[in-house]
Amino acid sequence: MPTRSTTLRTLAGAALLPMALVTPACGQFTAAAAAETPGTLCAAAGTLHGAHGEQAQVSLCADTGSPRLNITAPASCQGTDTKVRYVCRTEGTWTVRRAGKTLGTGALPGSRLYAGPGAYEISATVRVKSAPAGVDLKGSVRATLSMTAPMAKATHVVSVDKSELRANSTTTVTYTIRRDSDEGDGNARLGMIGEEGKGLQIRSADSRCVNPLVGRYPSKTRLAHALDCTVTELQPGHPEQIKVRITVGAKCSTVVSKLGYWIPQGQSMYTGAMLEGPKLTCH
Repeated sequence: MPTRSTTLRTLAGAALLPMALVTPACGQFTAAAAAETPGTLCAAAGTLHGAHGEQAQVSLCADTGSPRLNITAPASCQGTDTKVRYVCRTEGTWTVRRAGKTLGTGALPGSRLYAGPGAYEISATVRVKSAPAGVDLKGSVRATLSMTAPMAKATHVVSVDKSELRANSTTTVTYTIRRDSDEGDGNARLGMIGEEGKGLQIRSADSRCVNPLVGRYPSKTRLAHALDCTVTELQPGHPEQIKVRITVGAKCSTVVSKLGYWIPQGQSMYTGAMLEGPKLTCH
């Protein structure tokens, strides 16, 4: 069976907070290069050292088989009492680069859209704490994961006919939702939201759309800067269109959108998928 190798590189001499050092880590990951089943790739990314012999061995992991690349940083701990079995908690931030280009940043654990096969350079600034207490270390770690899974073919596409809003004006935009896959069904939900506190209003005369409620029952207050629209007859060859009026006040606000939809195996708990839609900017 063909194999592929993942070369792990660790940042040596990383900037650390006092009383913590990083030991560079090296390793190799081998897996089938043929059609991959969903799985998780992990690489040893570095070892944090404390002043009294504490250690935290940190790995960086990313999963495959999904439209998203989920990133975690599990760690194993060793404290001053060698008889104690410590459980570690890792928190911090991550950055992913490919071919020198930054693809995304975020908090651990986190995710971004999968960008296709290639070498993903993942770096993280982490804090590792143990239970019971005894290990509390901070530092930076790094590893490279070679991903071979192809990008999943897009099943849905969201587009919009205008991409810019202007302050002190109302703009009418039309979102088009397209389903290209025969799998799944015709149900989808498009959500749009502006920045809170900017006075932006999103409205639609389409009966499939509603501004979401906020507050406890029997509150009737609705968010003016958010809109949810549900379609149920989305079919390949039959896109759906939704017309929306966006009013911007004196303060500019961007508007982002997301599309949620069903995929096969609908009785399984986590079968929904989420697609990032167009972002409207404001000038």
